[in-house]
Parts: sequence; C-alpha cells; structure tokens
Amino acid sequence: MSDQLEADIVEKVAAHAGLDKNDISLSTDLMELGIHSLELTEIIFDIEEQYDVEIEMNTSEAWSKLKNVGDVVAALRKLIDAKS
Repeated sequence: MSDQLEADIVEKVAAHAGLDKNDISLSTDLMELGIHSLELTEIIFDIEEQYDVEIEMNTSEAWSKLKNVGDVVAALRKLIDAKS
C-alpha cells in the first residue's frame, strides 16, 4: 500500500469480503469479491465516518463508477482533497 487511505479501504473491503487484506489490490474488482451494493454501502458509510466526508451515491451513475478498490480510493481521495 502506498498510503494510509489505501490501506484503510483495502482493510474494510477485505473484512466485508472475508479475505486477507494481502489478497486485495487496487485493481481488485469489487463484484469478483462479492461486494455488491449493500456491502459497498456499508464500506462507504464506514469510510465517510472515519474520514468525515460524504460520498454522493444517489445515482446509478455514481455506483457504476466504482468497479474496483482503486475507484473507491480515488473517489475518497478526491473528496478529502476538496475538503482541505
């Protein structure tokens, strides 16, 4: 992992997928891990709380953009940067 944000997100995804965090990379596809909308929503709520940001997920377009772990990291990083 290159930073704490990536490590935190990978850890949350791994916990929801029931996998070791070392088995997950930024290119890991969420659907292949069995992370569907409900699990992704829970992960996003955890991340929002931890980083005090809000991830807009009200449209199907927003959901469709989050295909892999790296997409989640990029979306969160953008929100954190905008908040600074």
